[in-house]
Amino acid sequence: MAEFKVTTANFEQEVLQSDKPVLVDFWAEWCGPCRMVGPIISELAKDYEGRLKVGKLNVDEQGELAAQFGIVSIPTMLLFKDGKAVSKTIGYQPKENLVAFIQNVL
Repeated sequence: MAEFKVTTANFEQEVLQSDKPVLVDFWAEWCGPCRMVGPIISELAKDYEGRLKVGKLNVDEQGELAAQFGIVSIPTMLLFKDGKAVSKTIGYQPKENLVAFIQNVL
C-alpha cells in the first residue's frame, strides 16, 4: 500500500483507530529536506506493507493537526501505536535511521 494523505477528516479513522502502527510524515511542498525524505517514505510504505501504515500530512493544508502535535520543524515523523504518538524524529534522516526508528515500535 502506498502512503495515504492524512487530513483532519480521516485522522481519527486512519491513524488513531488503526490496528497497525502508523508513521505520519509532517511535510510541506516548499521544504527541501521534506522533498529529500519523500522517496524514502514511499519506499518504507512498500517495505512495511501489511505491518505499518504510512501517511503524509501537509502542514500547510492541515495546520490544525500540525499544531495539535506541536510540529514546529519539518520534516517531522511521528509513529503512532494504539492511538498514541509513541516516537518522534525531526529533520532529514537516511533510510537506515528511519528503519531503526520504525523497528523500535514494531
